[in-house]
Amino acid sequence: MEQKLDNSVKITIIIVLAVLILAFMVIYLFKSAIFPYDIKNKITVEGVATVDAVPDLVAVYFNIETQGNTSSEAKDANAEIVDNLETELIKLGLERKEITTQNYNIYQDYDWINGRRTEKGFKAVHTIRIELKSDKLDLVGDVVDAGVDAGAGINSINFELSQELQNEYKAQAMKLAAQDAKIKAESVAEGFNKKVGDLVSTSINDFGYYPWSIYSYAGGSMAEERDLAKEATTSIQPGEQEITARISAVFEMK
Repeated sequence: MEQKLDNSVKITIIIVLAVLILAFMVIYLFKSAIFPYDIKNKITVEGVATVDAVPDLVAVYFNIETQGNTSSEAKDANAEIVDNLETELIKLGLERKEITTQNYNIYQDYDWINGRRTEKGFKAVHTIRIELKSDKLDLVGDVVDAGVDAGAGINSINFELSQELQNEYKAQAMKLAAQDAKIKAESVAEGFNKKVGDLVSTSINDFGYYPWSIYSYAGGSMAEERDLAKEATTSIQPGEQEITARISAVFEMK
């Protein structure tokens, strides 16, 4: 009887130990998943850098809306305005590659009157972007006139960076942000009488480039918007704009 009792106690102890070992393994694996590296002697810093950028182009955005009883009617009316606009822009000296479509859509149009849907045919909406490099900035007013005369609405006018300049400024800002993060980490480590070790991880938080608006549609008639847009672009000169980059970095401290 005592022999059987001893065996039961031994089995119980073995089971308890096995459960405890399993529990410790689960906890260890869970912590490893949540904290992939030891959080001790690590430092997390944010590097920030700002560079001055000079826009190298102006972009004029036109919105062309046409309606028709059928989708074909709406489409053909829209295409006629676009063709007339492109013809006038080319006369001004622009190239076709400087005239691009940003958005194009045809959909059924309707109104809600007294809770009932009233069909209004079809609407075609076409957004066109006109890109003017720095050597053609004096044509902005003429481009605005050409668009309005063709029947296009002015959506917005922005200072922008070409893709080439975006890449250049991005590389510069990110490099400076990384250097800023390293300097911060070294300063903090020195305060704790330690030194910065290997880089554990890094992530890009932000690269703050957005076009700089010169003019945005205010809700008036085409004639009113033409005057406002041309007034806003009088003696237009691109100035320096700030672009900010932010990165996070984790370093070892030793």
